[in-house]
Amino acid sequence: MSRPELRVDTERFRSNIRAVRDRIAPSALMIVLKDDAYGHGLRWAVEAARGMGVDWYGAYDVRSGVEARRVLGDAGRIFAWATSTDDEVDEALRARIDLGVGSAEYLSRITALAARRGVRARIHLKIDTGLHRNGLLPAEWERTIAEVRAGEAAEHLELVGIWSHLAEASDDEDDEAQTLFLDAVRVAEQSGATPEALHLTASAASWWRPELRGSVSRIGAFCYGVRSADGPDLAGVAPVAELTATVVDIVDGDAVVGIGAFDGIPSTLAGARVGTPAGARELLRIDAATSVVEGWPGMRIGDSVWMFGAGDHGESSATTLAERIDTVGEEILTRLTARIRRVSTP
Repeated sequence: MSRPELRVDTERFRSNIRAVRDRIAPSALMIVLKDDAYGHGLRWAVEAARGMGVDWYGAYDVRSGVEARRVLGDAGRIFAWATSTDDEVDEALRARIDLGVGSAEYLSRITALAARRGVRARIHLKIDTGLHRNGLLPAEWERTIAEVRAGEAAEHLELVGIWSHLAEASDDEDDEAQTLFLDAVRVAEQSGATPEALHLTASAASWWRPELRGSVSRIGAFCYGVRSADGPDLAGVAPVAELTATVVDIVDGDAVVGIGAFDGIPSTLAGARVGTPAGARELLRIDAATSVVEGWPGMRIGDSVWMFGAGDHGESSATTLAERIDTVGEEILTRLTARIRRVSTP
């Protein structure tokens, strides 16, 4: 039984990056790499983005940032925003990774570790603009900025960014979040230089709300061709990955394919449309190691079935599948197991 494959199209990825950059300019693209580049493969994504001249990489955690640094060498800026252990912070300092800071406690640890190593830690300070996903409260912002400026004077810190997350629940709430964000930037400017990286928006807000963009926009899903759940298709953006499996048996006129729930395919996706050499067919059942697909004329063992992709064979996209089970496209991609071979095309 041949293994299923997640095939990632490098040229389509490059095309998506071009479309995203054109859309958000003059804001700089920070391509997000969390969850192994949304299941596509971090090393592949970094190599392709580097070839496109991308300067900013959002690694989420230090481990991913270090892996990205191995690929980038001395080039590029890497931002890891997950609160990390002292050992991870030390590793980030050695790898010249910018750190996202959302609490006074984390700031103190980073400052102490940078002082011990005799280096400047590059930090992006996070203001809580209402989502309450980490971040300094507005009431503690001015005091914390003073601490950061003191750390800069002692040559332990360098404030290179101010950032936050949007809830994206409504335009009004996002407008209020931007007001809090800009207030935080003004407070920082009163005591020193404006940080180079001001970033508030992720994929959806970066695309649809140009007035909210800062000097940098953090974009992950859209670069990989994963649109927002229940959102419209994006001009110039298409799914980068397609998941294929092989027909391993034919039973009662239907195709048994070599992929199942143990590979990360939710059993609740039964009833979705998948691609075959004869076009779209229904995914009838998902078992542990195999799935059953509605048969087609002339089918043979060894035929390919497209579980999701760009729709070239009648299949659904990862996001369309996700909408069937009330989730987002990246969950379909990131839950795929290591048994699925990752293959990149030029």
